This record gives sequence, structure tokens and C-alpha cells, in this order.
Amino acid sequence: MTAGQHAAPAAGVRTRWRRWRRARPFTAGLLIALGGAEMLVTLRAPLGVLLHVGPQGLAAYLVPATLVICGVLLITTPQQRVFYAVLSLVLGLVSWLTSNLGGFLIGMLLALVGGALAFAWTPVKTRAARTAPEAGPAETGPTEVAPAQREPVDRSAPTESLDAILSAEPSPHRDARAERG
Repeated sequence: MTAGQHAAPAAGVRTRWRRWRRARPFTAGLLIALGGAEMLVTLRAPLGVLLHVGPQGLAAYLVPATLVICGVLLITTPQQRVFYAVLSLVLGLVSWLTSNLGGFLIGMLLALVGGALAFAWTPVKTRAARTAPEAGPAETGPTEVAPAQREPVDRSAPTESLDAILSAEPSPHRDARAERG
């Protein structure tokens, strides 16, 4: 096999990876998880002098572990991004007291920047592809897209959507009320 034959599958994988990554707050989740992991590492660091500010019991391990979980869940379930973003922002601030000044500021800053990115991230709205009629070789002008035909409005339905009400022709009893009033 030649090198050109291997390039096509790699490009497809790269395209799928890029599409998957852009469909979720990937960078934000990664920063939050890295911030929590950094805080966990600084708790167990074999340094001679470690800062012990605040309660060093369960909260010292619970806050960074929760940040790592928030980062992973943010990547896997982007629908809940606001909850995970707010939780990671609060836990990032709490880590200042519980986890060696927020992992010597580095972990706290990673968690806060990741939480802000997650809160600001919005999913990409995909546009519906409009299909234009096929132009023949003789037609060289611009093609216009015809509007989609609407379904007939069912007057027997107890409720109508706003789109159906606005698109329907006015009935005689509606015009009579408008003339009287």
C-alpha cells in the first residue's frame, strides 16, 4: 500500500474527532479536570513544606476529585454544562481554603478558567440544508429556492400552533368580529 491510501482513513478519523470535540465544551472540561488533578497531586506531593490552610480532612480530597468528575462529565454530557460550570466555579473558589491554596493557585486558576469557558460555551446550531432544483446546462442564472409547502391546517384540532394560526387564511367569523369591534 502507498502512503496516499493510508491518508484517507486518517483524514476521516481526524474529521470525526474534530466534529465530536466541537460539539461539546471539550477545552473547558479538560481544563477543569486538569485543575482538579493538579490539586490532587499537590496534596500528596513529597515536598518538605506544604501549606495546610483550612480543613485538610475529607474536603481536601473531595473538592479536587469532584472537579475531575465535573470535567469528565462536562465532556461526556454537554447538555448539563451550566450546572457543571457553576459547580466547578464554586469548587475552584472553595479549593483556595481546602487544597493548599487551590493547588498553589495553578489548579484553582485552571478550574476557574475552565468553568468560565464551560459557562460561556453554546452548542453550534446546524442549519438545515436547502436543496435547490437542479439547473440544466442552458440555465446559467442564479437559482432560487422555493419555500417549503405547508401542511393544511386541521380546524378540528383543539389547539393550533402559532405557525398554523399565522399561516391560515382568516375565517369569516374572525373578520366579522374585527369589523364590529
